[in-house]
Amino acid sequence: MYFENRTQAGQILAAELLEKYHYEDCAVVALSDGGVIVGEQIAAALHCILTMLLVEEIAVPGEGVSFGGVSQNGNFTYNGMFSAGEIEEYNSEYHGYLEEQQRQAFQRINRLLGDGGLINNDMLRDRVVILVSDGLTTGASLDVVVDFLKPIRIKRLVVATPISTIQAVDRLHILADELHILDVKDNFLGVDHYYEQNDIPSHEDTIAKINQIVLNWQ
Repeated sequence: MYFENRTQAGQILAAELLEKYHYEDCAVVALSDGGVIVGEQIAAALHCILTMLLVEEIAVPGEGVSFGGVSQNGNFTYNGMFSAGEIEEYNSEYHGYLEEQQRQAFQRINRLLGDGGLINNDMLRDRVVILVSDGLTTGASLDVVVDFLKPIRIKRLVVATPISTIQAVDRLHILADELHILDVKDNFLGVDHYYEQNDIPSHEDTIAKINQIVLNWQ
């Protein structure tokens, strides 16, 4: 399945979610800049808050595999696809490197956050949380999000995305209560490939917009 742009994909997902969640107390949480564009359509349809969780993934050197990710509370979460033995092996081999990458990732998040904070627990507590991405390649970022949400009491965890890999879907079945995925790709060619238009604002502009939405909502 191909989409004209992320707005169109978001509108399709919004129509799918509207019937079930129109009268629920929801919060839409985007996982990327492109996810914000998709999530805007869902939040508008459900008349609910739209916010964003900043996640910085850290890759294993030379392997192109996510080792895990750092969220905006500073916690590091391992990629749930790794076994305990693999984690121990990577930690032993890349200990100094991984520690430094985590430190740098948290610094980048803090610079972007500024005074806004994007998410506080009250925005999500006792709500249906709808996590939105413009395309999921792995479940690694979702592991970080689930870890972030652990101390927060929520009603339900829903994941909505236009496209996903089979690997990510397998992981999502474990992590989420409900999935809304428009297309699952066996041979995934990269998120941008499935959109005819790929006009995404800069990361800084996206975060500034989200912070303004959050301030208006409060």
